[in-house]
Amino acid sequence: MRFKDFHKNIKIRIIETFLSRFVSGMIFPFMTIYLVSHFGAKAAGLLLLINVFAGISVSFLGGYFSDQFGRKKIMLSAEILRFLAFFTMMLCNSPWFESALITFLMMTVNSICWGLAGPANEAMLIDVSTPNQRKLMYSITYWANNFSIAIGGIAGAFLFKDHLFELFIALSFVAAIIVILVGFFMDESHVPASLDIKPTQHIIQLFSSYKIVLRDRLFIWFVVAGVLILSMEMQLTNYVGIRLASEMHTQHFLSWEIDGITMLGFLRSENTILVVFLALFATRLTDYFKDRTVLLASCLLFSIGYGVLSYANNIWVLFVFMVLLTIGEVFRVPVEQSYITSIPPDHARSAYMAINGLKYNLSMLIASLTVTVGSFLSSLTMAILITVVGLTGTFIYLLITPTLDRRKHERHMEQVS
Repeated sequence: MRFKDFHKNIKIRIIETFLSRFVSGMIFPFMTIYLVSHFGAKAAGLLLLINVFAGISVSFLGGYFSDQFGRKKIMLSAEILRFLAFFTMMLCNSPWFESALITFLMMTVNSICWGLAGPANEAMLIDVSTPNQRKLMYSITYWANNFSIAIGGIAGAFLFKDHLFELFIALSFVAAIIVILVGFFMDESHVPASLDIKPTQHIIQLFSSYKIVLRDRLFIWFVVAGVLILSMEMQLTNYVGIRLASEMHTQHFLSWEIDGITMLGFLRSENTILVVFLALFATRLTDYFKDRTVLLASCLLFSIGYGVLSYANNIWVLFVFMVLLTIGEVFRVPVEQSYITSIPPDHARSAYMAINGLKYNLSMLIASLTVTVGSFLSSLTMAILITVVGLTGTFIYLLITPTLDRRKHERHMEQVS
């Protein structure tokens, strides 16, 4: 299986993801600084919460609309709206006019677009791929995401402060390209039955569709396990980062003097470089083992690795366990994504993907809570607590993967027939 064997929708999706994440990576990681400088820290925190909840709320609509009206229509509508938002942000940060309020409102529109298009994007990838293609597809997507965000973040660190207007020009240009790619080159992957439904009936069907999703206990347990495992990854920039900054004393490493904050930067860079490098080989290596074995072993490595990072202060220990947990991360993601594709029925894929998309926000909530709890408990107790969270997610996977394997086989047989 090679990249050229993918459906053209998958190729377009990977290309447009790389382009958009690269340019977005130069801007949006630094927008918190922008909001704080214009509105103050307290107001900026509230505005960011509004931004996040707007995206979460709309994702439920995006999932339902994608199943009812087709993937391409929803994706194209969201991309056009996103282009208009970026173009407005460019105008509001130009040499002739500046408006932080309108910029924030357009940031919220962008979050709404992510909520609308996200479930449709994920469902479309499942629609046009086969079970044998999915691990490679998700590995390449994962690699493209990390690589584009990494180089975008480096470029943004140098350009954001003095060249924001030019960055928004580039962002608007890329958004226009994506509109053209989706509108003229991407195929519709889901043609729903044409039904004459009144607006009030859509509201009833919206709740009905998510009621069906929430009754799928296998899926819900899969999401719960995913949230617990993903919350470990969020610890690096939350509890682990705060702990290193306050507890780790300056140490000598080669010709550098490294304190906790510098160590955090090194660990993030190490993780990104290893992900970009290892993701290219992960799919081929996982083909030699059962998916269940890969998922459980990678989650175990991941959990233990972050447990050690939550307590250790020695540079070499931190470096070694970052390597181990990154290996776990790289092998986990494509297998986990491959499993999720086998759960939803064809007619409700976007609704399932909308619920699955909540994993990021819920894991961030857990990571944020550990910051608060960590102010009352010792580092050792927190390390044990964080490890238990990861091992609990791993244990849930251990219990449900036999059923997941059966459903995966059934979905495969349905596609073959």
